[in-house]
Amino acid sequence: MQTQPSSPPKPVTDWWRPDLVFLPRLTLPRRVFRLLARGLAKLLVFLFLKPVIRGRENFPRHGPALVVINHLGDADAVLLAASVPALLDGMGKIELSAHWLVGPLFRAYGVIWVHRGKADRKAVRAALDGLSQGRFIALAPEGRHSLIHGLEEGTEGAAFLALKSSAPIVPVGMTGTENDNVYGHMRKLKRAPVTLTIGKPFYLKDQGNHHQTLQEGTQRIMQSLAELLPPPYRGQYR
Repeated sequence: MQTQPSSPPKPVTDWWRPDLVFLPRLTLPRRVFRLLARGLAKLLVFLFLKPVIRGRENFPRHGPALVVINHLGDADAVLLAASVPALLDGMGKIELSAHWLVGPLFRAYGVIWVHRGKADRKAVRAALDGLSQGRFIALAPEGRHSLIHGLEEGTEGAAFLALKSSAPIVPVGMTGTENDNVYGHMRKLKRAPVTLTIGKPFYLKDQGNHHQTLQEGTQRIMQSLAELLPPPYRGQYR
């Protein structure tokens, strides 16, 4: 019997800045910056990645929708932004707000910051507000980039947002975006082969028992990602 890899403990944010957590306003300068950022993402993909994109027809033409991804490395956000036919509102770890490069870029774009491993009600409220406005909210249910090179155990945040908002879930699976693969190819002046597969949207239904519904919803979300990935990437959901 094959042993499944186990996930190390999930990270917990060691500082608290709720003043930074809110749904970004879609001002004209921000809309323009998002379009420029999407163009930059397409350029970076063209220069450094060799992508195969599948399932574009599955992506909804209009929001709201909750876009869930597997998280392998830094290139995930770039490949996602360049490949889906919509501008996304992302949820990201608040530690990145202090990064010298990523922080200013993400603040200009507008990100819903999240304190990981804590009951971040402001982040949940911001995401729900975005869904109520018809936006596409993107997040990684694993809560970090995978440390086992495959799907780690999913957290319940995505299932909670989907159930609370009644928004459809759009699973997006990626391969090849691990940092060692992408940066390794870059050092050799080669483009890294990557794939992105968009699955069919689906809904979660409340079964009455809140705790059980969250558990089953999380399992279904993670299984929907596993089905888009080859076996080596399925991790704990083989």
